[in-house]
Amino acid sequence: MIIKYRFNYFLLIPFFSILSCGKKTESIHPTVEKITSSVYASGTIKSIAQYEVYSKVNGIIENILVREGADVKKGQTIIALSNKAQALGLENAKLLASYSSTESNQEKLNQAQSELEVAKLKMENDASLLDRQKKLWSNEIGTKNDVDQRELNYKNSASLYNASKLKLNDLKKQIAFQSQQTNKSASISATSLNDYLVKSDLNGKVFSINREVGEMVTTQTPVAIIGDAHNFYIEMQVDEYDISKLKKGQKVMISMDSYKGKVFEAIINKVYPIMNPKSKSFKVDALFTEQPENLFPNLSAQANIIIEVKEKAITIPRAYLIDNEYVYLDNKEKRKVKVGLIDYEKVEILSGITTSDALVKTIQ
Repeated sequence: MIIKYRFNYFLLIPFFSILSCGKKTESIHPTVEKITSSVYASGTIKSIAQYEVYSKVNGIIENILVREGADVKKGQTIIALSNKAQALGLENAKLLASYSSTESNQEKLNQAQSELEVAKLKMENDASLLDRQKKLWSNEIGTKNDVDQRELNYKNSASLYNASKLKLNDLKKQIAFQSQQTNKSASISATSLNDYLVKSDLNGKVFSINREVGEMVTTQTPVAIIGDAHNFYIEMQVDEYDISKLKKGQKVMISMDSYKGKVFEAIINKVYPIMNPKSKSFKVDALFTEQPENLFPNLSAQANIIIEVKEKAITIPRAYLIDNEYVYLDNKEKRKVKVGLIDYEKVEILSGITTSDALVKTIQ
């Protein structure tokens, strides 16, 4: 059996007419209002003078002398590495320095001085005998051989005196050199021993200790983070396309997850003139105009750097700008406009339309 259906076409026509009327495009008019051009940047809160602490030598941690959160003074030891071999080396260097000192070698110096004095007396005595013998010979007393013998004795004693004098001077120089050399070796050993003490370079707070007692540390790995506990700044990463717009002194509006709903002002303090090739961004530092009460290093932050502000500008929503230079009028006309400042929601229109023009997003 075949069942036939009958449709009432007259009832369907009004239904489609109602749907068609419901899709009427909404229009807006440009408005005159304040617009701010800004550059967005991600940021991180940093302590003033915050730095990573490195050991000068490789070694095993023997003692950690401070806790995280502790205040430290410049030059204060925070970590001590095992240094038994270096301590023995220093003791050995001190012994050598003591052995080589002038005081320890005074007996040798006294002996050399005595030998010089004896040689001098003998030389003076031989000189006197030679002079006496010459006077006798001038009075034809004695022989020429006696004069020659006295002269030979004097020359020998003078040579011995000069040799003793040279020996004493050489001994003094040798002792002085050895003393200086061993003292320097002891100083080097002391400096080397001091390298096994990891110290703070500033007055600040220990934000982090990255190692534990018994662990091996190297000169390539930071062992702690230290910085100013009271003064902070914002380290921002700015895209390479925006860096040409920035300069020192520009205002920055800072928001943080730790202070939701609040915005803090800062001022650009430094624009670093080199790009990070990996992130294609530049580092920019800003100082708080009024710092929040409680801050901690490495808090995340979002920054809007103010480039320019206009109090009265003709603006439209960004969604109504087509291909960055056109708008649609409600009469289906596509009109070219000149664009000025742009923020995240609005676009400034410099020419092409007025506040009396009605705009639509799309043309039906």
